[in-house]
Amino acid sequence: MKARIKITLKNGVLDPQGKAIGHALESLGFSGIDDVRQGKYIELKLNETDESKARAAIERMCEELLANTVIENYTYEIEA
Repeated sequence: MKARIKITLKNGVLDPQGKAIGHALESLGFSGIDDVRQGKYIELKLNETDESKARAAIERMCEELLANTVIENYTYEIEA
C-alpha cells in the first residue's frame, strides 16, 4: 500500500517560511498572492495488505514523529 501524507500548520500559527516564499514570489514579479502557507508532503510504501492496520500505523507515525500535533494538522490518503 502507498500512503500520501500532507502536513500543514494549524490556522493561527505563524508561518515564516510561507512569508519568505511570498516575498520571494513578489520580488520575482508575481502578483495577486494574498497568503502563502508552507507544509510537508510525505509518501510511504507500506508492506501491509489490511487497510485498517495501515491507517492505524500511519496515524501512529504522524502522532509520534511526522507531525508536531501541537502546531500542525495532517491528512492522508491510502492507495492499495
